[in-house]
Amino acid sequence: MRDSLGAAGPAGAQDPGPEGAGFAYHPVERELIVVALPELAGSGSEPAGSGSGFTGSGLGPTVGGPGFTEEPKRPKEPGEPQGSPALDMFLMDQQLALEPLFGSEARVREALALLPRHGADVPDLTLFHRVRGGEDRLEELACRLAGLPGIETAYVKPSALPATGPFGGREEDDDGRSDERADEGRREKEGAATPDYSGRQGYLGPAPEGVDAAWAWLQAGGSGEGVSIVDVEAAWQLGHRDLGPKVAGLVAGTPVEDLAWRNHGTGVLGVLGGSRSGSGTLGIVPEAVLAVASIHGIGTARAITCAADRLGAGDILLVPLHRPGPRFGYAADDDQRGHIPLEWWPDDFAAVRYATARGVVVVEAAGNGAESLDDALYASRPDGFPTWWRNPFDPAAPPSGAIMVGAGAPPPGTHGRDHGPDRSRLGFSNFGTRVDAQGWGHEVTTAGGFWNRPGELQGGQAEDAWYTDAFSGTSPAAAQVAGILASLQGMLRTAGLAPLAPGPLRALLRRTGSPQREAPGRPPSQHIGTRPDLRAIVSHLVPRRTTEGLAERFRDDLLPAPGQLALYVDGSWRTLPAPEPQIRLAIHTAFAGAGHVVRVRYTDEGEVVGVRVTGEG
Repeated sequence: MRDSLGAAGPAGAQDPGPEGAGFAYHPVERELIVVALPELAGSGSEPAGSGSGFTGSGLGPTVGGPGFTEEPKRPKEPGEPQGSPALDMFLMDQQLALEPLFGSEARVREALALLPRHGADVPDLTLFHRVRGGEDRLEELACRLAGLPGIETAYVKPSALPATGPFGGREEDDDGRSDERADEGRREKEGAATPDYSGRQGYLGPAPEGVDAAWAWLQAGGSGEGVSIVDVEAAWQLGHRDLGPKVAGLVAGTPVEDLAWRNHGTGVLGVLGGSRSGSGTLGIVPEAVLAVASIHGIGTARAITCAADRLGAGDILLVPLHRPGPRFGYAADDDQRGHIPLEWWPDDFAAVRYATARGVVVVEAAGNGAESLDDALYASRPDGFPTWWRNPFDPAAPPSGAIMVGAGAPPPGTHGRDHGPDRSRLGFSNFGTRVDAQGWGHEVTTAGGFWNRPGELQGGQAEDAWYTDAFSGTSPAAAQVAGILASLQGMLRTAGLAPLAPGPLRALLRRTGSPQREAPGRPPSQHIGTRPDLRAIVSHLVPRRTTEGLAERFRDDLLPAPGQLALYVDGSWRTLPAPEPQIRLAIHTAFAGAGHVVRVRYTDEGEVVGVRVTGEG
């Protein structure tokens, strides 16, 4: 079903459910954005309460002064730009309000003036305004407003939606069977104690199957100490037992009352900050400070800037959302085809660019539209976009600075299912030159329920105790990458080093990690990047000193399954965490009296990083 998202209602209004042709979320409001000519900037009324007041404590410091917090409405000062008479008359006649999208001109210009020097290419935020009213005729109003004096253009943004699955049968296993959605046999009985589900979170484990988060927890700061993360979407179950007091609060907007949105937000926060309670799930950065910003009531661009103003340089801002793009006329559909990243829209691009210019690391979902972002379609400027707009997916265009994340397949056999070769592009994931890295896009075990119902891993009446094994899409993939970067920044801060800026972090993700693999019909040229490897990233930043010696004896943990192997070198045991079968066999053969010696290269921490079996000499 494709619908215009107009008065007839949004796609998914019939609630087909996750077992049917697709599934949908309750849409937040569409937005009519007006781009003023410079002489009109600053006109219009002040926006009514953005909800930017912070509840809770512990979020990182604000960089660059006051930011975009609200102030009481006031009369215009003499000489302050006014709207044109024709515009004022039109707004009055149509019973509309025109408000600055990012706050008053004085406050916005003050914040822009305080940006570091590399923020000079941030679009002029004072040009963007939002129309309030006329929700049932936004396209008509956009056309009429664009022709008025002082207005460059106007465009309508469809509702932003969570970039998550399931995908209504679009994903198939190699044998052609539709991916199973819920294993009811694993559901815990209501009232039973919550088990420890961390063993099901394979993405926490060693590379290449995981991201080596478990290794990072053993490093100072690797659990995200001193790092703040704001998740920008629409709703959460902030009282979930895996989150609870860890969530600092709401920094912008008003959460929607919708279970599906709430399950999505809870799943994202669980990937990031699930607590170390011995039950439930584990977050990649359980010691990071989490906060949330809702797009409801203020729109995506304003939510992003409000969140950025609450973060310090090196902190993380996560945007696990996408929108229906031009492929199908901006119409939402339950299968999410044609949905693309938010930064394609001019005001969202401006907001993301503002955040990254402040040094905030923005992690953005690539979207679930099965689209090549390199397609020429996205280089064509829509009629309502300003003339200065450039396609942000084009590497030659000015970049937003965000890190964009696609969805890769988990290792085959995870939770008894097979989505194709490990790290291959999942069929729903957008791809292209613009995409920087990938995360697991299926089989993500986390807090929260399954779309609009209780969790299939643990359900019951208590929403704060739901867990799912089936969180999927570019949303959980982006959350994983956000957690990885928060872990890295925590290690740097704990070591007394400055956190990395968005540009170097993006380059680092592209240079390191476990490479993308091929699947039938989905070659690596459909680029979603590497799966990050925290240990490799740290090694790349801080090369470790190594020593070489001869092994005198060995110890192998063969039972119950082959595990780490230890070699006694220079008076101490040195560990080889996961040796390849041929290396294990060569070591066994050498110590069986084959006349060979085992030369070992190891780090100061006692980890074996190289083994060479040679003849005596």
